[in-house]
Amino acid sequence: MYKTNGDGTDNGASRMKWGRSTMINYYKTINGRIEEIKTCEQGCWVNCIEPEDDEVQYLLDTFNIPPELMRSALDEEESSHIDSEDGTTLIIIDAPMVEKVNKNITYSTMPIAMMITDKHVITVALHENTVLSEFSEGVVKNVMTAYKTHFVLHIMLRMATKYLQYLKQIDKINNRIERELRRSAQNKELHQLLDIEKSLVYFSSSLKADELTLEKIMRGRYIKLYDEDQDLLEDVLIEFKQAVDMAAIHLNILTGTMDVFASIISNNLNVIMKIQASLTLLVSVPTVISGFYGMNIVTGLPIDEYWWFPILLSGVLMLILYIILRKKGMF
Repeated sequence: MYKTNGDGTDNGASRMKWGRSTMINYYKTINGRIEEIKTCEQGCWVNCIEPEDDEVQYLLDTFNIPPELMRSALDEEESSHIDSEDGTTLIIIDAPMVEKVNKNITYSTMPIAMMITDKHVITVALHENTVLSEFSEGVVKNVMTAYKTHFVLHIMLRMATKYLQYLKQIDKINNRIERELRRSAQNKELHQLLDIEKSLVYFSSSLKADELTLEKIMRGRYIKLYDEDQDLLEDVLIEFKQAVDMAAIHLNILTGTMDVFASIISNNLNVIMKIQASLTLLVSVPTVISGFYGMNIVTGLPIDEYWWFPILLSGVLMLILYIILRKKGMF
C-alpha cells in the first residue's frame, strides 16, 4: 500500500514499496503540455488502467472515493451515466475502441470512468484505450489538468473525435467490401459486413447513452460550469450528436446494402437453378429417344433401320425445346 501525505499525495519511496510496476500514474500540465510526474500533487490527473485489488483499495483510501462509485467504475457492462456522492462526481462515458482479431478489424466500445474530487481528476479504465493514451503521451496540448471540469470535457471531446474518426474508417471498409461483393459474393465479405453492422450497433447505442449523460451535465446539477466550460460542453454535445447521426446513417445504409446483396444472391441462385432445370430438360430428350430405339421389344418405330435418324430427331427436338425455353426466359 502507498504511504500518503494526508492530502492525496505520496512520496517516491512509498511507490518503490509497491513491489511491481503500478498501473496508477500521475500527470500534470507543465508548460502547456501534459507530462507524467512521480508523485501525486494537487491538481494532477490520476490515471488507472486495469486496476488490481490493491490498487483499487489504494484509490478508495487515498482519495476517499465512495465504494459504490468505484464499483460502478469497475463494471465493464456499466452504461453511460453521471452520479455524485460525498463530494465525488462520477461520469461514465462509453469510449470507442478498435481491435484486430485475426486479420479483421473490429470496433466496439468500453466504459471509461472519470471521477472528479476536490483536488484531482481520476480516470479508471479496464483496458488500454487510445483516448487516455493520447493525453498521457502529451499528444493533446493546451489542456490544464488543474481545471478539473475543463479537463474532463476535453477527454469527452477527444472521445467524440475518435467516434467520428472510426465511423469514417468503417465507411471506407464498407465501401471496399461492397466493391468486392459486386465482383463475387463470398462468405468472407458477408461475414465482414456482419462485423461492421455489429460495430455500428455498439456505436449507436453507446453514443445515445453518452448523449443523455452530456445533456444531464448541461443542466449543471452535478458539475459547476463556468462560461468557458459551458461553451466547451456545447461543442462536445454537438460532436456527439454528429456522431449519433453518422452512426445511424451508416447503419441504415449497411442494412439496406445487406438486404440488396441478399436479394442479389437469392436471385442469382434462382437463375442458376432455372438454367440447370432447362439443361436437364434438353439432355433428357436424346436420352428418351435413344432409349426407345435401343429396346429390341419395341417395334414399328419410324425409320428404325437408319442409325442416324434418332440422332437427327433428337437434335431437332432439342432445338425446338431450346427455342420454347428461350422464349419463356429459361435461358
